[in-house]
Amino acid sequence: MNWRERITVDPLVCRGKACIKGPRIMVSVILDNLAEGAHEIEIVKSYPSLTIEDVKAAIAYAAELSRERLVLLTA
Repeated sequence: MNWRERITVDPLVCRGKACIKGPRIMVSVILDNLAEGAHEIEIVKSYPSLTIEDVKAAIAYAAELSRERLVLLTA
């Protein structure tokens, strides 16, 4: 999965937030749905312009971002 083929960041689109090319649905919307327990197919049904591959690209994009910085957790 090459998320770069499906995700764009453009200051003129979605206020510069990462979004799926074409339908312009923000990656954060997809990830929020997943975090709430929605399954990929439910997200695609809620946003018919998305594909399963778009959802997977959003996950891959988030995984890539998580490798780039350290998040300190406090107990």
